[in-house]
Amino acid sequence: MSVNVTIAEPVEAAVLDVAHIGHIQGAFGTILHGDVAPRETWKHRLTTLLAIIGPGLIVMAGDNDAGAFATYGQAGQTYGTTLLWTLALLIPVLYVNQEMVLRLGAVTGVGHARLIFERFGKFWGAFSVVDLFLLNALTIVTEFIGISLALDYLGLNKVVGVVIAAGLIVAAASTGDFRRFERFSLALVFGSLLLIPICLMVNPPLGQAAHDFVVPQLPATGKLSDVMLLVIAIVGTTVAPWQLFFQQSYVIDKRITPRFIRYERLDLWLGIALVIVGAAAIIAFTAQAFAGTPEFGNFSDAGAIAVGLEKYAGRAVGVMFAIALIDAALIGASAVSLSTAYALGDVFSVRHSLHRGVKDAKGFYAVYVLLIAIAAGIVLTPGAPLGLLTVAVQTLAGVLLPSATVFLLLLCNDRAVLGPWVNGRFVNALTGAVIAGLVALSVILTASVLFPDSTGPRTIVVILVLGGVAAAAIALMSMAFGRKGAAEPASTLAINRDTWRMPPLATLPPARVSFAAKTWMGAMRLYLVVAGGLVLVRIVTLAVGGG
Repeated sequence: MSVNVTIAEPVEAAVLDVAHIGHIQGAFGTILHGDVAPRETWKHRLTTLLAIIGPGLIVMAGDNDAGAFATYGQAGQTYGTTLLWTLALLIPVLYVNQEMVLRLGAVTGVGHARLIFERFGKFWGAFSVVDLFLLNALTIVTEFIGISLALDYLGLNKVVGVVIAAGLIVAAASTGDFRRFERFSLALVFGSLLLIPICLMVNPPLGQAAHDFVVPQLPATGKLSDVMLLVIAIVGTTVAPWQLFFQQSYVIDKRITPRFIRYERLDLWLGIALVIVGAAAIIAFTAQAFAGTPEFGNFSDAGAIAVGLEKYAGRAVGVMFAIALIDAALIGASAVSLSTAYALGDVFSVRHSLHRGVKDAKGFYAVYVLLIAIAAGIVLTPGAPLGLLTVAVQTLAGVLLPSATVFLLLLCNDRAVLGPWVNGRFVNALTGAVIAGLVALSVILTASVLFPDSTGPRTIVVILVLGGVAAAAIALMSMAFGRKGAAEPASTLAINRDTWRMPPLATLPPARVSFAAKTWMGAMRLYLVVAGGLVLVRIVTLAVGGG
């Protein structure tokens, strides 16, 4: 078959590492660099999808990590299936955030951290990267906490097991072969499906679970401040800031270009389905296993969940849960470490690609290995506050997410960066509403921390109503803001979209950020610092038994 091949990238590419240009070498296929042949048959489309598939599945499977197992398990063991509805509300949040970063990655060829530095200045760039680095470092610790708990349950030596796990994570990424790493990661993704047979063996009432998935409600028992703390933790573990940085950089490293964005969107939807099914399964089977038992309402950690599952559902179920926990921790630690190494590679313009070997990208792999080593070391240190770290990471991620989404929205409306791929009005409206909703949850959390005895259902309703009004207002403003993004003639978009790439950063005109936007971002950052501090206060209070 004759194929008309043109080069997708401009002569002077914006990419920061030349290893990010070349053939797409996916786990299940290859697409040659410059391939613009039409996908006219289902077979050709399927082979293209198989080559592209990976970034969406990996980032979403990494989302259901060890911290997520603990958070979802706590929700099920403490409140049954009454909080399942939070997962349904998070589906559009997951898609709108991750679709924007995959689009940024494919079109710009530049990572999220570097774009923030270049378009908003060193102050905001440093603020975002420091947030990311600290939160990611804590997150990786929680992954090894999960591994150690699972090893304890299985009766295996914790020190040996943690060292082997750390070595496996480092070895998988250090071969200089992108395809080999992706195959390793997708094997772990398929391993996460172990949650489904666990759910079938425990056999929770699916009708009740389905009802609670679509009907929002608050648990009839429990302090509202504690319920809201857990809701924020669910948000933080399901939609975490590291996901934005990881998927954008991984799309770039996989060499996906605008021509294949529609396939990557499908990959993302498959990943979202995977994460929601897995999260719902954990909540449902823990709710069923612990209902009516002394352990109900007395969550300890993920290891105790395995013990309880064995006690009430059989040894096989407990062992399968422990294996699934190790699997989740491995992929989580790998993805979160990579997101940090990619981000620092972007910022400092050093080689940062899995296509390169260790000798060819020393700084990139040094960051990756250092994070893994420190996290493993902390977990093996006697007396480390591991339980406190697990809860803190998920909750802080939920509090910090709104600011990350703000920068994402601004970047996706920057025509110099995305050209014909800028957001349209609908995406802006949805993203604006998402930001308002995330802020409303943070406000509820802050109020419940400051006034735990007086923050009742009426206060929650008032805040949610005000949040809804704010969401509607921001959505309308965002739609107006997005008119510029949709203003280019359709004929021009049709001609340019598949081949348009961002020019080199040095050639871009300065970003135009209004004074009002700068003021709002500053206020947002100040609020998040205060809210994050209050969350830590509340977590420490709970940890020492202060109520």
